[in-house]
This record gives sequence, C-alpha cells and structure tokens, in this order.
Amino acid sequence: MKILISGAAGTIGRVVVESLSAAGHEVVGFDLASPPDGVDVPWHLGDCTDPDAVEAVFAAQPLDAVVHLAGHPDELDLPGSLTSHVVTTAALLDAMVTHRVTRFVYASSNHAVGRTPRADLVGVDTRPRPDTFYGVGKVAAEAVMSLYADRHGLDAVACRIGSFLPEPLTRRHLATWLSPADCVRMVVAALETPAPGFAVLYGISANRDAWWDLEPGRTLGYEPQDDAAAYEDQLPRRVEDEIEGAYVGGPFATEQFHRPALDTP
Repeated sequence: MKILISGAAGTIGRVVVESLSAAGHEVVGFDLASPPDGVDVPWHLGDCTDPDAVEAVFAAQPLDAVVHLAGHPDELDLPGSLTSHVVTTAALLDAMVTHRVTRFVYASSNHAVGRTPRADLVGVDTRPRPDTFYGVGKVAAEAVMSLYADRHGLDAVACRIGSFLPEPLTRRHLATWLSPADCVRMVVAALETPAPGFAVLYGISANRDAWWDLEPGRTLGYEPQDDAAAYEDQLPRRVEDEIEGAYVGGPFATEQFHRPALDTP
C-alpha cells in the first residue's frame, strides 16, 4: 500500500513512518519540517492548510491511503484550532476525491469528548463534549470526514488518541495511555479494516483502568496488547490526580484552558 503520512516528522509520525516502512508499505512523508535523521522515504515539504501544496503532493505519485497526523498538538484560539484541524482535513479530503484515493485515517483526540464527567465507560456514541477549542477542532474534523464518507463514499476512520507516550507518567495515564506499538497496530487496523465507511475508535492501549470503550476499535480489527497497569507501582501520587480524574479530558477540562474564542493579543 502506498500511504501519504501528513505530520510525518512529528512524535507519532516518526513512529508510524518507520513501522509502516519496515512492514513493506511505500510511505510518503508530508510535513512543514524536513525529514528527521535516518528517515529515508519520499518527502514533501509543505503546509496541509494550502490546497495547492496538498494537490502537488497528490499529483506527484499515485496513493492508496492517507494517514493525517498533522496539526497543532495543543490549545489555540478557535480560528487557529479550526485551521489546524479542520482546514487541513478538508484540503486532504478534497485532493483524495480528485485523485480517487479512498482510505483516510485521522489522528483525532480523546478531547473530542473531554468534558464528559468521569463515570461510566465512554463509547463512540457519546455525544461530542469537547473540553477545549482543540477538542472542538477534532469534533469538526470528524464531521467533515463523515460528510465526505457519505457524499463521496470514502472510508474514513477517526482515531481518538489518548496519551501517546513511551510509558505512562501520571495516574491518569493508567486509563489514557497509548503505547507506540499499539499506536502502530491502531493505524494498521484503520488502514486495513474492510469498508468501514465513517468510523470512530478510541486510541488507547489495553489498559485495565480504561475510561473509553475499546470494543468499537476491536470491531475494526484493532487489538491492543499493552497495559498501563504494568507501570502502576512506578507512578507518583500527586495532588492533581483527583482534578485530572474528574473529566475524561483531564487537565484540558480545567479552568487553566479557559480562554475567549477570538483571543487576540
């Protein structure tokens, strides 16, 4: 499979590029940054918000799928978040329609439902409850994916990623951790599952204390193998743990992230 990976120089992007390449896929990188040392795949420098730059990447070679990992990983004002997550998604989807590429895998986020109070297991049918403008951007990007799946027959899988880290660092991560190896398993499942249409899964490892339901992902072929509980004895207890456990979005759901939508200097 020939796969375009946007955000290929990022933290997740590097892991996915290396693993998919090692598995025999033809990987094409697309990023604002140059390829990291040791990465030897075709590479395009450009901005996913620029439809001309995106079109040029698609015109350069045939593609079978897109894995969209690009985007600002933290909070911005509302216009910034919409540009980073929604405009980039739309630009890639438009190019996919033009060039008849039918499989799209998106790095969405648990923050799409981050204001959900911590109580029962959260499923993919839970209403969107973003905790930040970052979360709003992810919800809106998922909506654009749903539109293109219905309008153009694309297969589009939104992976609501938890906490992607080499290992858990806080007690919240007992629920939210996504190991690098499971992240690759998640992306491969989203690329290979037959005819998903528009689908959502939660991108976490097989954590004993998970806050999100893994069954929708398993239905799509995602079988995580790692468990944050293996690190439980190493994790400190902090005064922040109770606050970070009140909502599934953790610290993103606290007042420190409150800001006006049109927050100008």
